[in-house]
Amino acid sequence: MLDVCLLGCGGMMPLPRRWLTSLMTRYNGSSLLIDCGEGTQIAIKEKGWVFKPIDVICFTHYHGDHISGLPGLLLTMGNADRTEPLTLIGPRGLERVVSALRVIAPELPFPIRYIELREPVETIDICGYHITAFRVNHNVICYGYTLEIHRSGKFQVERAKEQGIPLKLWSRLQKGETVEQDGVLYRPEMVMGPPRKGIKLTYCTDTRPHPAIVEYAREADLLICEGMYGESEKAAKAKEYKHMTFQEAARMAKEAQARELWLTHYSPSPIHPEEYMEEVRRVFPNACAGHDRKSCELQFEED
Repeated sequence: MLDVCLLGCGGMMPLPRRWLTSLMTRYNGSSLLIDCGEGTQIAIKEKGWVFKPIDVICFTHYHGDHISGLPGLLLTMGNADRTEPLTLIGPRGLERVVSALRVIAPELPFPIRYIELREPVETIDICGYHITAFRVNHNVICYGYTLEIHRSGKFQVERAKEQGIPLKLWSRLQKGETVEQDGVLYRPEMVMGPPRKGIKLTYCTDTRPHPAIVEYAREADLLICEGMYGESEKAAKAKEYKHMTFQEAARMAKEAQARELWLTHYSPSPIHPEEYMEEVRRVFPNACAGHDRKSCELQFEED
């Protein structure tokens, strides 16, 4: 199971009832954050989640509304007695940008590990997540992220018995270990069935429609995608500033065959994004206007 919370859904500036866009997930005791704008700490507190288990923070890009909340968050994590390393992932220049922000947070009780993205597509395996970072089309270098929780096949007892594999090795093989005993090498594929469907979530913001979104959100359980403007008459403005309208995001979700779409990263102008959703749902019926602390649990499919 993957816990998902859209902490905020605003773009450009925080509003009284709309924090800046940020996503937090929890899996197997570890938390991951995508983007950290001004007010992200407050959004986490309002949700009732905690800071200490945040092991990974991914950044889409380095505009202020996506990273300016980082120094305060780092200090709060330090005050929560965190000592384990924190991994930061983002476009090239990450360490330089974070070092500049840390002028006001110079001393931390935990080390920071930097992973700078330099290729159009990169994959990272960390804390049980298989992360695919893919470059999108904004006016600065910007990435979307797909988070996948892979699920191994079922342990096949009969195959283990047929091959005479000692019972005491079964649990280790089930965990993916290769084991040698009495000169015989036992591999997981000897007893494990084919991989089962896992969980897939794609998050992208600050971009024009882009083929990479469709490719890496293909059949995602949830696509969280920017919809900067609900008003169709602002399509030209979206194109000029390299953002998306609600309708363009819906077309991305439809083409990707995602199960569900949450819109986010609204400009300050749409006070009630739900007003524009009837037209959006004509394109992609299972679309929702994201709101602060909108949450769900993505479950593995039953066997």
